[in-house]
Amino acid sequence: MKAAAFDYVRPRNVAAAVDLLAADKGQAQLLAGGQSLLPLLNLRLASPARLIDISRLPELAMTDEDDATVTLGAGVTHAMIEDRRVPDPSQGLMPHVALGLAYRAVRNRGTLGGSLALADPAAEWPAVLAALEAEIGVVGPNGRRRLSGTNFATGIYATRLAEDEIVTALRIPKLSRAARWGYAKLARKAGAFADALAVAVADPRRGYGRVVLGAANGPPLVMTEAGRALAGTRRDPEQLRRAVETDLDSAADRRFDAYQRRLHRAAAMRAIVQVIQ
Repeated sequence: MKAAAFDYVRPRNVAAAVDLLAADKGQAQLLAGGQSLLPLLNLRLASPARLIDISRLPELAMTDEDDATVTLGAGVTHAMIEDRRVPDPSQGLMPHVALGLAYRAVRNRGTLGGSLALADPAAEWPAVLAALEAEIGVVGPNGRRRLSGTNFATGIYATRLAEDEIVTALRIPKLSRAARWGYAKLARKAGAFADALAVAVADPRRGYGRVVLGAANGPPLVMTEAGRALAGTRRDPEQLRRAVETDLDSAADRRFDAYQRRLHRAAAMRAIVQVIQ
C-alpha cells in the first residue's frame, strides 16, 4: 500500500514547528527519524493531513554536559549513541542498548525523542531513561516544561505530551564511576522488539538503585522493592529474588499471564545479577 495524500512542510525552527502543530489542531504529525511513522503511513494506520519534518532542525541535535548531567537533543540518533558521538552519562549502558536496537539502517535514522514520543511498550529507551531518572524537556504554545522520564509514558502509545508539544531534549543525571548496570532483553531474534526487557542500575555514591521492566503491557514498570534492595549494602540474591516476586505480585494491573511473568522474572534477575556480580 501507499500512504494517503498529505501536505508536507519543513519548518525553519522548533518554534515554527510548534505553531504548525497548534494550527493543525491534531491533524498533523511530526517526522523525525520516521522509522515507525513511515510504515504506519504506508499501511494507512496513520493518515495525517500534514507531515511536519523536524529531522534537520539543529536545535534538536544539540548536546550539552556539565559535572552532574548530560543533555541530549531529541534528534540525537540511536547510531550517534552507539558510536559514542555524543556524551554518555550512563557509564556505557546507553551505547550498549543502542547497539541492540533494530538494525544499523534503522539506528542511523531513528531518534531518541521519537522513541519516547511514540511510547511503544516494547521499546528500549523509555525503560532505560526511566532507570536513569531522565528529565524530558518539551515545548508547546504555552512555553517550555520538564517532565519526569519515570512516568512520561502513561500507557500503550500514550504519553504526557500534549498534541501540540514537541520533545526537545533529555537531561540525564550522570552515573558515577562506581555505578554498575545490568540490561537484559528477551526477543525472538536479534534486533526485534522485546518480549521482555529489564534495566537495573545501582550507584553507591548516590545511594541509588533502580530496576525497570519494559515490554510490560503498558508503560515502563518501576520495580520499587527490587530497586530498594539493589540500593542496599547487603545484596543477597535470594532477597533480590523475593523483591522481584513482590513487585510482580503488585503489578496485577499489567495482567501478566504465567508465561509473561516467567519472562519478566528472568529478565529482571539477569539484569540484577549483572549488577551484583
